Amino acid sequence: MNGAEAILPHLPWIIAASLAMGTVGIVGWVFTTWLRIKHGYPLETSWGKPLEPRTTTETTERIRLLSSENAQLRAELGAVKDRLANVERIVTDDSHRITQEIEALRGPRN
Repeated sequence: MNGAEAILPHLPWIIAASLAMGTVGIVGWVFTTWLRIKHGYPLETSWGKPLEPRTTTETTERIRLLSSENAQLRAELGAVKDRLANVERIVTDDSHRITQEIEALRGPRN
């Protein structure tokens, strides 16, 4: 039995597996392209360069709004961290020292 006689009975399975692998590859490529389009990612060539470099006024406005929102959220986070530090200090310090600090803030008694 030579090589051709050993492969010939399995040839339909080999062809079917090859076609199935090719189909899965094509379907996977179409699916990933669809996901990129759906979520707004730019389409790329095989060399990784964008097909259409778009910088529209809508994109620029969206970036500006997101940047300002990011700055506001960072400022708010800083304020929350300061308040949390004060709460932690109150909770962890002994009550006698806190009472003394509060009384010192009220001023001298007349």
